[in-house]
Amino acid sequence: MMKESQSKDSVTVRWDIGLNKKRVAYFVFPKEDNELRLVPGDELRLRYSGGTSHPAWQSVGHVIKLTAQEEVALELRASQGVPVELNHGFSVDFVWKSTSFDRMQGAMKTFAVDETSVSGYIYHHLLGHEVEHQIIRNTLPRRFGAPGLPELNASQVLAVKSVLQKPVSLIQGPPGTGKTVTSAAIVYHMAKQGQGQVLVCAPSNVAVDQLAEKISSTGLKVVRLCAKSREAVSSPVEHLTLHYQVRHLDNSEKSEMHKLQQLKDEQGELSSSDEKKYKALKRATEREILQSADVICCTCVGAGDPRLSNFRFRQVLIDESTQATEPECLIPLVLGVKQVVLVGDHCQLGPVIMCKKAARAGLAQSLFERLVILGVKPFRLQVQYRMHPCLSEFPSNCFYEGTLQNGVTVNERQSSGIDFPWPVPNRPMFFYVQMGVEEISASGTSYLNRTEAANVEKIVTTFLRSGVVPSQIGVITPYEGQRAYIVNYMSRNGSLRQQLYKEIEVASVDSFQGREKDYIILSCVRSNEHQGIGFLNDPRRLNVALTRARYGIVVLGNPKVLSKQPLWNSLLTHYKEHECLVEGPLNNLKQSMVQFQKPKKIYNDRRLFLGGGQGVIQGSAFGTVGSVDKRSGRGK
Repeated sequence: MMKESQSKDSVTVRWDIGLNKKRVAYFVFPKEDNELRLVPGDELRLRYSGGTSHPAWQSVGHVIKLTAQEEVALELRASQGVPVELNHGFSVDFVWKSTSFDRMQGAMKTFAVDETSVSGYIYHHLLGHEVEHQIIRNTLPRRFGAPGLPELNASQVLAVKSVLQKPVSLIQGPPGTGKTVTSAAIVYHMAKQGQGQVLVCAPSNVAVDQLAEKISSTGLKVVRLCAKSREAVSSPVEHLTLHYQVRHLDNSEKSEMHKLQQLKDEQGELSSSDEKKYKALKRATEREILQSADVICCTCVGAGDPRLSNFRFRQVLIDESTQATEPECLIPLVLGVKQVVLVGDHCQLGPVIMCKKAARAGLAQSLFERLVILGVKPFRLQVQYRMHPCLSEFPSNCFYEGTLQNGVTVNERQSSGIDFPWPVPNRPMFFYVQMGVEEISASGTSYLNRTEAANVEKIVTTFLRSGVVPSQIGVITPYEGQRAYIVNYMSRNGSLRQQLYKEIEVASVDSFQGREKDYIILSCVRSNEHQGIGFLNDPRRLNVALTRARYGIVVLGNPKVLSKQPLWNSLLTHYKEHECLVEGPLNNLKQSMVQFQKPKKIYNDRRLFLGGGQGVIQGSAFGTVGSVDKRSGRGK
């Protein structure tokens, strides 16, 4: 089931009018485990099949907001004939847009046939051909930090220095190691080299916004290019967006465009000659703003926007590149790139691929990960600033060969005035043994565990009573069924004010990648005799789950089931050795004597981390070594 095929009947709608006089429909559109989440900018069709009070009606709009309560705000394109007097009996369909797929396919074709799309060196490098090592000769800056950014640590300085001298670089940023700051410093120095504009991309809008903000704080002129469907979506970097700068630019043409814009806002549409004039003025203004920028920031798919079609970028940085599919990464690369920086972490979750067949065929493997397999050594950032040292110990040893250093001390991660019953006072972590059974959720596609949900509420309540505020707490679980059940359970059964529980974020592990909270509660859900642990089997998901907390973490799960998997067995042993494997009531926790199962098979680090979870790459599985170069005129 993909979101492209999502449809829902018997939807109840409430109506409002947006700032730009457009009709906005609010309704609930529940999400399933195995579906991609709706995101702002997605298109939906709202339909009414007709009845005695109103004829059949339909209109397409785009999502401008999503609330934690799963309510969707849909801004309709047309405001005529909207049945605002009705609230019930509507249907909602997801409108499939082929734009991103067309752009990915276009980029792959361009890469294959257009010799000017990327440099010869990068072309051969990406295809895994043997290439002579290249160094970019340029004058290196005296200091590698950048104005407006925190001072860089030694590994960040080395990363910036190394990147500036290589045509292809991979930077691995483990959790909390400051990869956004490092990326911003790299972009600052690239922009100062006079090689033209720098293109900065990431697969998600959130990551692009964060980078745009950081880069802008160095004093560089940044333009954030958004998809037209997202222009109504509020953004933390509104002032940097192209559409905002177009509206606020001062020049002679601007006043005429502004008049037409006002007319359009008031009347809803312009006459065809005015519309033509307005579009031409707007295009010219957009081009002027884009050309004057030092750095252009957009999503990977956004780099295929027609407004950038005549631009060439010699230098491109892609953040979160391990969460992008390879065709997605190619979109920003085929605009003339001669120097590329991929930032990411192949030890965290990769791109979401709904089609299992495509995932098995290799689409689940990011470009970053494939280059690592081909022998490109990523430069790893080594100092983490997020987690209490006792929380970073296991992830460092298990996923990063023990190389993570702590940039925060125990004292800096001790919450003063918070009186929470940690079993070991100076170790804010414990594994809370649960024996409740799992069930299939109402949707039939997910799991929930009532015992764990009830204990999550107790832990949340204890945190709140001990002085923690709701925004400091994150509850994460791999299963949508459990996520929805916990939200309902807490608001129904929590012993404190209902509003407090509503303010606590309850999310899937996957959606929390790149995020952090002071306190994390992880509900594992799975508890059965024979079926295994499903989603929890992926070590990258465990890595993400264990590295979101700054001050403390509580894991709820069934050790008898989890210990069958070697990695979970190591985690449980780690908690047990530190006397943090506990059971009993929260106000009287005792060390648990629960027996672990023997792990099933040897944990194979290479297979799980470098094969995208798909098994070891056999020989030249990519068919690249010695393959014919269709563009054989290229030099290496």
